[in-house]
Order: sequence, then structure tokens, then C-alpha cells
Amino acid sequence: MTLADLNAGQMALLALPILPNLWAIWHAMRHEFPGEREKYWWTLGAVFVPLLGGLAYLLFGLRRGKSAAGAK
Repeated sequence: MTLADLNAGQMALLALPILPNLWAIWHAMRHEFPGEREKYWWTLGAVFVPLLGGLAYLLFGLRRGKSAAGAK
């Protein structure tokens, strides 16, 4: 079975674990954190530890980020 053999529902199910990581990267880059390099550590975690990095950000990093000036 190849990716071409999958229907739209199966493809969406495969893409589901990617969403927390993409959102964590986007959110971390648009917010400021107390530590000087904390933003970059959260981003690196979401990039290099795919599912766990995104979930860790949602559980622990989300509350640490403050909205950056000029961000919508």
C-alpha cells in the first residue's frame, strides 16, 4: 500500500499528529517567553521530537508565552 492508495479520510488521520507541532511552532514564534532562549527551545522541541514536542508545548509552554507587541 502506498500513499496514493489512501482515501481522504485516511490521509487526514495520518496528518492529525502533525497539527499540534505546527501549531506549537507557530504559537511559540509569535509569543515572548520569560527566558531569553526559551522560545527557541520550544520550537526545536516541536521540530525534532515530533509528537511529544508539540504535546509538551500544549501542556507546559502555552501558559508561559505572553503575546508579543505587534502580534495579532
